[in-house]
Amino acid sequence: MVMEISTTLSTQPATDKQLAEVLANPGFGNHFTDHMLTIEWTPDQGWHNGRIEAYAPISLDPSAAVLHYAQEIFEGMKAYRHADGSVWAFRPEANAARMARSSERLALPVLEIEDFVQSVFDLVKADERWVPEASETDEKSLYLRPFMFASESFLGVRPAQHVTYMVIASPAGAYFKGGVKPVRIWLTEDYTRAGRGGMGAAKTGGNYASSLVAQAEASAQGCDQVVFLDAQEGKYVEELGGMNLYFVHADGRIVTPETGTILEGITRASIIELAGKLGYTVEERRFGIDEWKSGVESGEITEVFACGTAAVVTPVGELVHAGGSIASAGEGEVWKTLRKQLVDIQFGRAEDTFGWMRKIV
Repeated sequence: MVMEISTTLSTQPATDKQLAEVLANPGFGNHFTDHMLTIEWTPDQGWHNGRIEAYAPISLDPSAAVLHYAQEIFEGMKAYRHADGSVWAFRPEANAARMARSSERLALPVLEIEDFVQSVFDLVKADERWVPEASETDEKSLYLRPFMFASESFLGVRPAQHVTYMVIASPAGAYFKGGVKPVRIWLTEDYTRAGRGGMGAAKTGGNYASSLVAQAEASAQGCDQVVFLDAQEGKYVEELGGMNLYFVHADGRIVTPETGTILEGITRASIIELAGKLGYTVEERRFGIDEWKSGVESGEITEVFACGTAAVVTPVGELVHAGGSIASAGEGEVWKTLRKQLVDIQFGRAEDTFGWMRKIV
């Protein structure tokens, strides 16, 4: 059964001139499309009142549960313009499945995979003109942000009985200013991201809020990102503030920290599949910070790179810590090969042998 979603087009959409100016230099998360999608949920009615309307501020009661108990989740994905003008999504069902897992962890209602995909596709169709053109030197896309929050006006500590799901969209350029280049990573030994049984594997705002003080610490050290260690022993690498890590070894093995307390990244999973198809052996296991340090120093680790929806794949150039720093051996070729393969599939420049792409319009 197809979910009913009404559409009321904006009476004040961006002009062609305004849109052209935004798409020429969109940045990341700075500009938003003409419309937004909203669906509401209650125990009695289930998901209902689906609608696309003009992008505008939302009204919340001061007692809305999300403001007090942080019952909130979100997703991040992109729509890509191909050379023939068509628009495609990358593995939207995987984002839908992850949001369902996040919903269960945060005691929120589950939006079925088909309804999630429809909601995202319907908004992209309404705002198709906001999907940038792309080229091999300019990987612009439309970033999509589905999110769900407890909108019930109630101060009791229990799962909310009124929940709002929304999708907004923002044209995106490069995540890091200056394009793809080796990033400097700060090792925080004072803060952790998540522990066993916590919310680390859910894509919820609280996980990102807990990273901000450490990210500020990283910025003060002249670094681009922060890397977190496990909460129990403080010696195993988990993830960056918003990306997953990979370590390429001299014998061709690629190691990535196992999930459980960290987010199961869609890009992370895709890189694992791509690497396997290209003949690399990928290990998902606990990876110690000492192994990182000694591996780079000895030459056993030849490349370190990070990945995520926003940044795609980015090389790590240096690990900075309280006792000094360790520079990577060099940029290497593995991350470049994997990045090109992935991006070419996303933008329709290479055959999608994995069946990852879904046509929107």
